[in-house]
Amino acid sequence: MAQKYVYFFGNGKAEGNAKMKEILGGKGANLAEMTNLKIPVPPGFTIATVVCDEYYKSKGKWPKGLAEEIDRNIVKLEKAMGAKFGDPKNPLLVSVRSGAAISMPGMMNTVLNLGLNDSVIEGIIKKTGNPRFAYDIYRRFIDMFGDVVMNCHHEYFEHEIDKAKKKAKVRLDNELSADQLKEVVQKYKAIYKKHVGKMFPQTGKEQLTLSINAVIHSWQAARAIKYRQLNNITGLLGTAVNVQTMVFGNMGEDCGTGVCFTRNPSTGKKEFYGEFLMNAQGEDVVAGIRTPIELKKLGKVMPKAYKELTALMTRLEKHYKDMQDMEFTIQEKKLYILQTRTGKRTAESAVVSAVDMVKEKLITPAEAVMRVQPEQLDQLLHPHFDPKAKRDVIATGLPASPGAGVGQVVFDAETAEAWKAKGRKVVLTRIETSPEDIGGMDAAVGILTARGGMTSHAAVVARGMGKPCVAGVDELNINYKAKKMTVGKLTIKEGDWVSIDGSKGQVMKGQLATIEPTLSGAFGEFMKMCDSIRKLGIRTNSDTPGDSKRARDFGAEGIGLCRTEHMFFEGDRIWPVRQMILAADDYAKMIDEMDAVETDKEKKAIEKQHAEAKKKFEGALAKLLPYQRKDFEGIFKAMAGLPVTIRLLDPPLHEFLPQDEKTQAETAKWLGVKPALVKQMVEQLHEFNPMLGHRGCRLAVTYPPIYRMQARAIIEAALNVRKSGKTVLPEIMIPLVGSVEELKFVKNDVVDEINLVFKQRKSKIKYMVGTMIEIPRAALTADEIATEAEFFSFGTNDLTQMAMGFSRDDAGKFLGEYVAKGIYAADPFQKLDQTGVGKLVEMGTKLGRKTRKNLKVGICGEHGGEPSSIDFCHRTGLNYVSCSPFRVPIARLAAAQAVIRNG
Repeated sequence: MAQKYVYFFGNGKAEGNAKMKEILGGKGANLAEMTNLKIPVPPGFTIATVVCDEYYKSKGKWPKGLAEEIDRNIVKLEKAMGAKFGDPKNPLLVSVRSGAAISMPGMMNTVLNLGLNDSVIEGIIKKTGNPRFAYDIYRRFIDMFGDVVMNCHHEYFEHEIDKAKKKAKVRLDNELSADQLKEVVQKYKAIYKKHVGKMFPQTGKEQLTLSINAVIHSWQAARAIKYRQLNNITGLLGTAVNVQTMVFGNMGEDCGTGVCFTRNPSTGKKEFYGEFLMNAQGEDVVAGIRTPIELKKLGKVMPKAYKELTALMTRLEKHYKDMQDMEFTIQEKKLYILQTRTGKRTAESAVVSAVDMVKEKLITPAEAVMRVQPEQLDQLLHPHFDPKAKRDVIATGLPASPGAGVGQVVFDAETAEAWKAKGRKVVLTRIETSPEDIGGMDAAVGILTARGGMTSHAAVVARGMGKPCVAGVDELNINYKAKKMTVGKLTIKEGDWVSIDGSKGQVMKGQLATIEPTLSGAFGEFMKMCDSIRKLGIRTNSDTPGDSKRARDFGAEGIGLCRTEHMFFEGDRIWPVRQMILAADDYAKMIDEMDAVETDKEKKAIEKQHAEAKKKFEGALAKLLPYQRKDFEGIFKAMAGLPVTIRLLDPPLHEFLPQDEKTQAETAKWLGVKPALVKQMVEQLHEFNPMLGHRGCRLAVTYPPIYRMQARAIIEAALNVRKSGKTVLPEIMIPLVGSVEELKFVKNDVVDEINLVFKQRKSKIKYMVGTMIEIPRAALTADEIATEAEFFSFGTNDLTQMAMGFSRDDAGKFLGEYVAKGIYAADPFQKLDQTGVGKLVEMGTKLGRKTRKNLKVGICGEHGGEPSSIDFCHRTGLNYVSCSPFRVPIARLAAAQAVIRNG
């Protein structure tokens, strides 16, 4: 049986349905579904996604039989509409649109009004008696076809119509007369010929063929590729192509067009939301060419059409059981639905609508949990403007996407990306955004536009990205060439700071203060749904009481990684740390020299020197002890009743020493030694590959007192906090273990010191000693290591580095190419390499539990907050994941979704 490439829909019957998104794309599948539901959808046909795939595989050739199928479906469409393609007396006009299986709004091409030519225009004028309408759609078609299909840029046409408006002394396109538009059409055709090198095509078949190819080409356009990268969209065949009968919202004042949502896409509130324009085409609404009107006002302008529209909105939401984003056109008072799709929404809207739909019994809690993407929650977990902060509001526009954005003004996408790469925060400021701005929009902390409405490109993309956006700020006069904008008498140049409030539509001068978010209301209810489903525990990586409290507020069930080395850099404590390093070197030398002495006299001299070195070393550690103890007390108080895993010192000692001569001199002065000695120590501790060098438990083998001091600080802090009536659950983690003998050696010292504390304090507390599995050998010999370790925590950052042979500090320079060229699906430091590094995690877990049946196992690398890695941890049977405080809710959601996805 021959491959079917084209699927028809029309007159209440379609060859597809909503379940065929992989074949028909999202738009095509939904057009078919609505047709079957007897929704008023203009008839048409969909060219399957496989055509796009075969087109690229065959280097730009259509698959055999496609042209004939298209011809047959054109005939069916002509029959359904009672009109003919290219017939001046009764012309059939169509739109050509993209539509991938996963919605990519605005990223691919669209052509409207296809089928027009000089003779057809004359026929339309005779048929409608409306020459203004005829010339309006013709000039739009030449512009769109020229720009989208033939790369004759829209700016050329825009410049010409601006000249026409200036000459006619009008402000808007729809104020131009029929004769003026007729003249514009002639100018447009001249522009097309000049830049394309040939006359505008006059046959519908040629126009259609070229437009179908243009839509397919847009699948590989830079903006579409970038969108798929940003949204992790992979595995799709390509875009479908939808050819649909045109209906017109610009035939007169009894016509209109609009975009609507069944719920508020910014807040999730159950209300009809959207915008429309009378006597306009859809592009006018989304492109911000005219300022749209709020949807509810349609009820006064066209009550019958509004009533029918809202009834269809309700019906479609109930049918799809999700918020719908719909496009509609009213032609001579008759309503048509041009498309429906699952609405893009902010994180707040996603959470609120999911919770409300469960209450409305529209969906189940499990379905609600799957409705929210884990990454979306980032939008709700970051600061918003302090209501007490004084606002210097310089302009007001539309609240297009909620949130607070504070950054330096830039006027183009390239600068936005370049400045972000240098660590600067930017607000991308444009007259209006276009799909080519996608990279800059991603780089920006907020988006500001002079034109556009609530459903403009800027608004839709910003909401999808979770970035604040203020759109349609008419007061802004932007000069791209001069890289500045004016608001009244105020001039703002590139690099000046502004604050934008996407929730209120306000633009403020300067940097406004922000406050931390809190989990409450619908968010709290949603998180409870997640917690009732998930099996994995969620801990946090935290080194301070403040971060610990924040993580606990976000739902953390303990600390999975407390990095003690971060504490060493705080305040003045770096000085005793450096003193300890110098003393540690003398201490180690004395031990080596004692092993080499031959006479009693030499031995006594060395013993004396060793005693002095040990005294200095332990004296420096004694200065650090109260700092460490106080740190741990604060963390234990913040995490009272929850387990706290503290990793003993991990980085090599050279990281704590200054590398430049000036700071080396300051260090020498503070320590009372010569600068040459500090410099010598820096050189002595230098390693060619420090990540594989003298660090982690290897330090404790050479310098046992370091881990002894830390163990004492942990247990003394635990005992002190317990005295105040709080439950403390300390877990001591020894890092970088490669063999059981290594762990046993270090653990014995740690346990011995703890027993000394118990004896001195005449009090005991339960604790655990475990290890961090970050060396491949540790995973391979986990059954042996589990004889000593009471818990495992996989340090997947280092495990990835050592298993894959990448330096995580340097691999970023080339890993992007590996992903772009399909060698890796993702950067393995961002998403766990499940087939390689993941096998080490699985093996280590199984071997460890073979020895110690109830061995507690978690991960504490960056992967602990990444959704696909969390899914792997659930499937592997880990007890918990640990991540940064702000990713705790994300991990709670991802863990719940893992249960639903995998059981």
